[in-house]
Amino acid sequence: MRSSSRGDVDAFIVMDVLSAAEAAEATGRDIIHMEIGQPGSAAPAAARAALARAMEQGALGYTQALGLPALRARIARLYGNWYDQDIAPGRVVVTAGSSAGFQLAFLSLFDAGARVAIGDPGYPSYRNILKALSLAPVRVATSAADRFQLTPDTLRGAGPVDGVLVGSPGNPTGTMLDKPALGALMGTAEDIGAAFISDEIYHGISYGPRAVSALEVSDQAYVINSFSKYFCMTGWRIGWMVVPEEHVRRLERLAQNLFICAPHASQIAALAALDCTEEMQGHIETYAASRALLLEGLPKAGFPSIAPPDGAFYLYADVAHLTDDSRVLAAELLQDAGVAVTPGLDFDPDRGHRTLRFSYAGTPGAMAEGLARLQAWYQRRGAA
Repeated sequence: MRSSSRGDVDAFIVMDVLSAAEAAEATGRDIIHMEIGQPGSAAPAAARAALARAMEQGALGYTQALGLPALRARIARLYGNWYDQDIAPGRVVVTAGSSAGFQLAFLSLFDAGARVAIGDPGYPSYRNILKALSLAPVRVATSAADRFQLTPDTLRGAGPVDGVLVGSPGNPTGTMLDKPALGALMGTAEDIGAAFISDEIYHGISYGPRAVSALEVSDQAYVINSFSKYFCMTGWRIGWMVVPEEHVRRLERLAQNLFICAPHASQIAALAALDCTEEMQGHIETYAASRALLLEGLPKAGFPSIAPPDGAFYLYADVAHLTDDSRVLAAELLQDAGVAVTPGLDFDPDRGHRTLRFSYAGTPGAMAEGLARLQAWYQRRGAA
């Protein structure tokens, strides 16, 4: 049977690592998961309780394609609470996770063949979704000097582009753009006629100044967010977008045809989760403790060079002194230390053979055990 070149995308390597880790666990091995960006905590208690009540009250059918009106209104209110921005509920589009948000954004903004700038290292699904939609990802190498974020100069150096996609805090580095830097980048995108998409999925998870939303700079942007990370609802597949008012109807038409709606059950849980700030703050404190533990302990395990993590729950380490093949090193750590980590090739196909990403989203006990295993592995490796 024939196939489409649009399906010839790279594997999402972290999911391959997860599969290998789960296969090892199936044989009875105990594996510490530092590969997957998944909180170790369950969805908020109030969210689970709200869904249980709703399930007793009747069928959960289709909702409006744009989402439950109450959920859209509550998400709009979040922008007032977090960023002091007055966002009309009508600009909110509820999606089946941020992945659906990216697909809707790309289809709404770009024609086939359009060029979209993304920074390397970056979330691998950016480039793979773009390729699957017959769009051209323009990978722009970023540097430690620029905190692994795009700058006006590197954006202009990418040549003609139709769009710019930025994540802050970023995955895999956890670095953030402050308001002047974000404003300068958005201004450059406007100057060159490029649409601006801001991935804000890790907002709420930061360890100093809060993350800045693109909506604090301009309404002329697509903002994508999710309940997966801050609200610990990865498997619920529920997220949202905030878009310019004149784009809402086109997104509604796309959502109607591609997804019908986001899962009704997940929307009910998400609405309740938005009022669980105290519970979520407890998780941030846990991440902060794990972050501090790993920043102190990873150098003793042979990983001294780490990108400065402002937010999210990742550490991105240079491992050039240990290997020139991060896949091989990750496999070694899984086999010999019982710790699953992600090769940097997932995030940077050109330079990622010299980097690894460590996720500290798991429980504190698991993170401490993982660090102890890594340190013991490094000592054995040095003695060998």
